[in-house]
Order: sequence, then C-alpha cells, then structure tokens
Amino acid sequence: MAELDDIIHQPLRLKIMAALNSLPATAAGLEFSRLKKLTGATDGNLGAHIETLAKAGYVSVEKAFVGKKPQTTVTATAAGRGAFARHVATLQEIIAGRQG
Repeated sequence: MAELDDIIHQPLRLKIMAALNSLPATAAGLEFSRLKKLTGATDGNLGAHIETLAKAGYVSVEKAFVGKKPQTTVTATAAGRGAFARHVATLQEIIAGRQG
C-alpha cells in the first residue's frame, strides 16, 4: 500500500488541498479570504500552511492588488493535484481494508 503524504495529511493542509482540487484544473484558484472561510483557519495559520504547500510544489501563490487592496490567490499545481489524488487513493485503500 502506498504511504500517506505527510505534507497533505495535516488536517488544515488536507482541507486546503481538498478545496483547491474541487476546482477544475483550468480554474484560477481560490482567493485567500475564500480559503480562510472554507477552512475556518486564522490568517497566520492559513498563511503558514499555504507556505508549506508552496515549498513542496503543491500550490502556487499569486499576489496582486485589486484597487488598493492586496489579493492572494492560491492554485493547486499539477504536482499538487497528483499528490492529492495519490493521498486520497491511499485513504480509500485503507477504508476498503486492502493491505497490499
């Protein structure tokens, strides 16, 4: 059986990746404020976990200004989508009771 992905397995990072992977691959991603609402995380906690996912190459982060307000958009990368799919498949194997 494949191993669970330690980067994704942390609960908040799992929520972030699930939210991003629910979008079509061609979508622009989710704004930080939307991710914050979906996950229930604080600004600092969400930012730290997004940074961990970005360092792993699982998400890309785009910062821009809309008017005078900063806007951060987070998008799952191809590598992140693949890692998430493998993580979910491993969870499904565990649930189904298959042990290699």
